[in-house]
Amino acid sequence: MKQSRRRRRRGDRHERLLRRHERVVREFFATHRAQMPEIEPDEQAWSRITAGPVWQGGDMTDRADLPPGYPHEWEADVVLIDGSVAHVRPIVPADTQGIHRFHAGQSKESIYLRFFAPIPRLSDKDVHRFTHVDYDERVALVVLIRDEIAGIGRYDRLDPDSTTAEVAFNVSDAHRGKGIGSVLLEHLADIGRDLGVRRFVADVLPQNRRMIGVFRDAGYAVEHEFDDGVIVVSFDIEPTEESRVVQMSREHRAEAVSVRRVLTPSAVAVVGASRDEGSIGRALLRHIVDGGFTGPVYAVNPAVEEIEGRAVHASVTDIGEQVDLAVVAVPAEQVLDVVSQCADAGVRAVAVVSSGFAEEGEEGLARQEELLRTARAAGMRVLGPNSFGMINNDPAVRLNASLSPRVPPPGSLGLFAQSGALGIAILASAERRGLGISCFASAGNRVDISGNDLMQYWLDDDATTAVGLYLESMGNPRKFSRIARKLASQKPVIVVKSGVSRFGLPPGHRVRATKERPEAFAAMLRQAGVIRVENTHQLFDVAQLVVHQPLPAGPRVAVVTNSDALGALAADACVSWGLEVTHGPVALPAVADPAQFAEAVRAALEDLQVDSVVASFIPPLATTDPEVVDAVTRAVQAHDKPCVATFLGMRGLAPGGTLPTYPMPEDGVRALAAATRYAQWRRRPYGDRVRPEGVNRRVAHDVIESFLGEHPQGGDLGSEQALELLAAYGIDVWPVQHVHSAKQAAAVAEQIGLPVVVKATSELVRHQPGQQWVYTRVSHPKSAATAYTELAEAMRPLGLDGIALQKQAPPGVAVEITSSEDPLFGPVVGFGVAGLPTDLLGDVAHRFPPLTDLDITEMVASVKAAPLLDGYRGTMPVDHGALHDLVARVSVFADDLPEIATLRLNPVQAHEEGMAVLGAQVRLAPAPTRADTGRRALST
Repeated sequence: MKQSRRRRRRGDRHERLLRRHERVVREFFATHRAQMPEIEPDEQAWSRITAGPVWQGGDMTDRADLPPGYPHEWEADVVLIDGSVAHVRPIVPADTQGIHRFHAGQSKESIYLRFFAPIPRLSDKDVHRFTHVDYDERVALVVLIRDEIAGIGRYDRLDPDSTTAEVAFNVSDAHRGKGIGSVLLEHLADIGRDLGVRRFVADVLPQNRRMIGVFRDAGYAVEHEFDDGVIVVSFDIEPTEESRVVQMSREHRAEAVSVRRVLTPSAVAVVGASRDEGSIGRALLRHIVDGGFTGPVYAVNPAVEEIEGRAVHASVTDIGEQVDLAVVAVPAEQVLDVVSQCADAGVRAVAVVSSGFAEEGEEGLARQEELLRTARAAGMRVLGPNSFGMINNDPAVRLNASLSPRVPPPGSLGLFAQSGALGIAILASAERRGLGISCFASAGNRVDISGNDLMQYWLDDDATTAVGLYLESMGNPRKFSRIARKLASQKPVIVVKSGVSRFGLPPGHRVRATKERPEAFAAMLRQAGVIRVENTHQLFDVAQLVVHQPLPAGPRVAVVTNSDALGALAADACVSWGLEVTHGPVALPAVADPAQFAEAVRAALEDLQVDSVVASFIPPLATTDPEVVDAVTRAVQAHDKPCVATFLGMRGLAPGGTLPTYPMPEDGVRALAAATRYAQWRRRPYGDRVRPEGVNRRVAHDVIESFLGEHPQGGDLGSEQALELLAAYGIDVWPVQHVHSAKQAAAVAEQIGLPVVVKATSELVRHQPGQQWVYTRVSHPKSAATAYTELAEAMRPLGLDGIALQKQAPPGVAVEITSSEDPLFGPVVGFGVAGLPTDLLGDVAHRFPPLTDLDITEMVASVKAAPLLDGYRGTMPVDHGALHDLVARVSVFADDLPEIATLRLNPVQAHEEGMAVLGAQVRLAPAPTRADTGRRALST
């Protein structure tokens, strides 16, 4: 067996070498034919490669020039290692001249390493073959930087319908070290998996260390074989845990660098700076200068020569020096020209404060989309439009490129908001509380830079210890969940989001409408470990606690006050928020002095049964006693436990800047409960991503392609197709046999094995409570015939029919497992106990793939009816291992196959020895374009 596989690998390799040698020889003749006219190659032998006219070029903006079957969904903007933006798209015939330019710019060494021969110029026939692909057996991608090809990647199946393909890359010498090869490998592997490719092979010269490194560092299980002076590299392209980690790490580093370039510019230009004191451009220039920005600041306005002695440039291109950030405050109709000038000047990022874009209708939307296209074609990032600006309090930067004349003091809280009005409120609230910030950004219409990008940056920013986000909309929840979960494992992430529906969508925000209820969004935030609050006041209530106090070690709370009423109020609040009062409430006399109160707080902090303290002190006179505040602050600083305090008239950080205070004890308790839940989430193990065995994606793809080929708009799968599709993921559905007479019911009952279930199959009655539409434990053929007759008679007055038999499942608990493909969230998996808990009470848990084993355990345990699964009132507990495995298979099924519009497994009988899937409904639809695909890409 091993020898057979070795022979096949060697045969495949020799076939590839023959094809490569054939290309080299053909290139030799094409280059030197004029010098050796007597030698003529056998063109017929090469006709399969070189047939067809040579594409003479064309404008890619003319979409009519695109070849048939051009896969638009493969296009993506990606961030490279240096933080710049590149565009990945399928190759097209119009790339002919671009490939010639690309090849001409390569060194002799690079050409030799790619083609195994010195080829000074590619022949037109070779380029024709490179640019004419079928996007299935032959796939090729190009990476564009400023509209020039910077990298080419391709794969060719070894044979038609083969699951193995030869892969190759070529990266421009001018753009090496930017991670282009890794991007191409990720995208080709993801495309290949969708098209049924399972394995990549490549022939690499030993001295081509860079290419070997691309394969080695990708996280796949790479095999090497040295033969005839060439290293044969081969590996399965099914994602591994290591490959996923590598991909996410690369995405994180690149996007973090990209945002860092925006927030830490070396030089800033204000486009639209004016002499008018009331203008936005003048305010921005003043705020940047007065804020003490550490780099040069340039004013740009073609109608002005100087502002307060500062020279003004007619355009960004006239500055003559490198500008990293351009802050744009000109009328909307002028913004595109300004951004084009920034592109010509090599500006790295633009912050567009101007309004008049998608928030004002179709014309503004078209202007906004052109703004993004122009910026990304030039490799620039965009903050805005309609942005409030940004702030970076780093002493090495000191940038206030915002509309706020006042800036909160330097601190360690990172803030993000979308609307300008909310930006003002957030900054003002932080300043009033004395809460310092590390940086702030307002995304406005969020055409490019979003909260996801800022979170990538904050992951590595040592100056930021907690994060606050005010989200009006969310364009890519899957990516948000993935990044937020990673960030929350290191730093608290506090999110204000009142809801998620099409009714709450701000004008100008491009967001897909969700079909899920708001509870699903809340579940996503909980799964990601995010602290969700209702408004900005609660955001800062939590922030001032988690930034300046240690996280609670547990839910046990001490309550110390100088009032019985306050003590009862605080203790009741603790209980209502799920905290345990294990110390007190201690109510000192109203006349207790500062030392006595501080001693009571100190005793609570030293109690080993206490994890956190709620301290409330209201002096007899209507003034705050600074001695009490100071004494409590000193006592808290001496211990490693958090404390929330209430002093009359005080909100924010107490003098000294470490003790969080609240107007009423309930506010402090609510913040403490949020911090406690977050600390508990953070301490729990992450779990392992579920990867069930026995999955055959090729079979699943075949079923889906066959069905959608016959039903292009989608529809419900027939029972046999549904069973085959689910079986490909190891989900075995018990067969159902439809019967049409009492005699047939008796025969089928005996055939499938007694006892059986006889049930109505009409959707109108099968799940209807209070009616006998199911006969269970039918143990004799005659009883099956009788059950059929009674069901048929009961259904006849209703005009219904449809009766089926199924083998009786063991006794247990009926549960329901579902998945749906949501336009906004992507796959959403649901779980509940079937019947009234799910249908009437809505007792359903939602999670968002990919899931870990602990996600699934918590999901099952989170429904209110979960005790039924654990042996409620003497019943036998169900097999949780089998139940969790089934949920895992459904989650992977939904994650892998976006064509699964809905899946409903109901009923599923969970019993002590396993699971019995008794019913399944599957609806397919053409695959939507998910916001967060399996390959790196910037959202739009």
